[in-house]
Amino acid sequence: MDKKELHISFNAELCGLDTANQTFGCRQNNPDICGNNGIERICAFNSKDHICRKPSRAWKKQYQKLKEES
Repeated sequence: MDKKELHISFNAELCGLDTANQTFGCRQNNPDICGNNGIERICAFNSKDHICRKPSRAWKKQYQKLKEES
């Protein structure tokens, strides 16, 4: 997958791999300024499974909102 495919809107529907503590792909508004960008096995762009293991602090609340909507 290329970087464009892994950048997913913060408001996009949940993926089966999304949880309150991780996201499939990157849901940052601007991944280039993310403090975890490029860190192996933490950043979705540098993980074989394309999972972000340190999403933003706002993600937990957004996850609950999206979960309720689906």
